[in-house]
Amino acid sequence: MNINAYLERINYRGSLAPTAQTLQALQVAHLLTVPFENLSIHMDEPIVLDDELLFDKVVNRRRGGFCYELNGLFTTLLRSLGFDVVMLAASVARDRGEYTPDFAHMALMVTLDPVTLGERWLVDVGFGDTFRQPLLLDDPNEQVQEGASYQITTDEEAFILSERKHGREWLPHYRFRLAPYQYADFLEMCHFQQYSPESHFRKGRVCSLATANGRITLSELKFITTSFDGRREEQQLENEAAYLHTLREQFGITF
Repeated sequence: MNINAYLERINYRGSLAPTAQTLQALQVAHLLTVPFENLSIHMDEPIVLDDELLFDKVVNRRRGGFCYELNGLFTTLLRSLGFDVVMLAASVARDRGEYTPDFAHMALMVTLDPVTLGERWLVDVGFGDTFRQPLLLDDPNEQVQEGASYQITTDEEAFILSERKHGREWLPHYRFRLAPYQYADFLEMCHFQQYSPESHFRKGRVCSLATANGRITLSELKFITTSFDGRREEQQLENEAAYLHTLREQFGITF
């Protein structure tokens, strides 16, 4: 992997030492520069879980992707910098307390000083609107970031990541175990997400990017701006030309 090219892609110029501070800065930099998007699915562009192909897409072609792509490639970057990283399989929360099957999402665990099983961090650059900075996996208390609170709890079987914003109730994002996996373990669900009519990724095009003040999202022809304080603005685009212009100007994506 061309580490320098990847770091330039995410506009990162800080320390490369494998510390908690570096991990935090890298995740923030990634979220501010690489969009969460499912455009390949709607362009009939196969998503292949291969580092070389993902590097070409995200770094060379300056695209984004969804969890398997972004967290998968981020794993390789972190390992290249000396971090101890494992891919985790997660199931995503649905309504009425239900969850998707396992492997519906890929998250990451980074262990600092793995010999002593020191600090363990939950890392994620591929879920869209969620925590900006890595979360301490073994801290059961609220972890507050940018106006939102996050909490990692456990039940008898798994860890559960939940979020609370603006004083509302806690809402679960996903649940996961700590077993380590590889790309091959996610292939079946990655194929489902791309091609099954039941996949929510096939319901419409979406492109979303964190900003210094919140988030911008392009959902089909609707451009949405949200801020940390809960304000939300929507703009309905006129046509496909306006859609492509917004992709280019707001997200840096061109075809």
